[in-house]
Amino acid sequence: MTGARAAVDGTPTEVWHRNSTPASTIGPWLPEGELGEALADGLSRVESELVRAVGSEHPFVREAAGHLMAAGGKRFRPMLALLAAQLGDPAAAEVTQGAVVCELTHLATLYHDDVMDEAVVRRGAPSANSRWSNSIAILTGDLLFARASDILADLGPEAVRVQARTFERLVTGQIKETVGAQPGEDAIAHYLGVLADKTGSLVATSARFGASFAGVDAALVSALTEFGEEVGVAFQISDDLIDIVSRDGVSGKSPGTDLREGIATLPVLFALAGDDPAEARLRELVAGPVTDDAEHAEALALLRASRSLERATDVLRQYADRARARLDAVPEGDVREALSALCDYVVTRTS
Repeated sequence: MTGARAAVDGTPTEVWHRNSTPASTIGPWLPEGELGEALADGLSRVESELVRAVGSEHPFVREAAGHLMAAGGKRFRPMLALLAAQLGDPAAAEVTQGAVVCELTHLATLYHDDVMDEAVVRRGAPSANSRWSNSIAILTGDLLFARASDILADLGPEAVRVQARTFERLVTGQIKETVGAQPGEDAIAHYLGVLADKTGSLVATSARFGASFAGVDAALVSALTEFGEEVGVAFQISDDLIDIVSRDGVSGKSPGTDLREGIATLPVLFALAGDDPAEARLRELVAGPVTDDAEHAEALALLRASRSLERATDVLRQYADRARARLDAVPEGDVREALSALCDYVVTRTS
């Protein structure tokens, strides 16, 4: 599926079309048929509103604000919001607005993350900070947060409160990741807590907004919110594992990028915390950034064959299973089947 791209005047040159977009291209975990078509329609509306939200009468502001949106992305958060809304009234205007708020928030965090990570590529395109400057990237992220807040103002005080608390968790998670695990704190528990705050919280809010704005009853909204948090953590763990197991960079970055940058994801943390003699050389290599090409190749090969990778994959499955357990509250039907398929997808996906 292709996403909308902003033309020079800020209007979309390409959006999703129901009649030209098979449901299977929305996500391999979604079924064909009416549900897939309904989601394609919903995503088309979201994309149009995103283009509107990043528009500006100032050409450079419009270009910078639309930079990452035009680069594509899975639109995972709005997709989950739209799917949760299928359990109520998916045509409610607030559903689309809530989905747009979540995606704008996500995009804004990416601008800021790239500055902190000194990233040069995002979604296969030059990052905003490398294309322009750190200042432009930070200010553009702030602009998108402002646009999301403007939309939120029409969704009521409770939505504003939910978003504020979600944003607090996003920032808290980033601070915790930046300072690292404290003395005496379990590094793996710290890592999973960071993922819950940085990724799980906004995915949870996406499901919550979709369901609540569609008029779903409170108990089901709560179950879907909890589902979103669990599946969001699983999705981020799978992202980290893809960085290791991907052979051709299909994730949009070269395999082992986290190793080069010294980012200790779950498999590395398991290796560092262990004392298995078979992983002694691996622990030595991943104790810091692995920048030497030969050592990087060695570390990646050892990590791919390690028990630590297996343990990390087991944790991924546990989160996916916990998410699936939340679906007991969801009525049987296509939506429940799609959400269950999503749990399978986060475990098996390769991009």
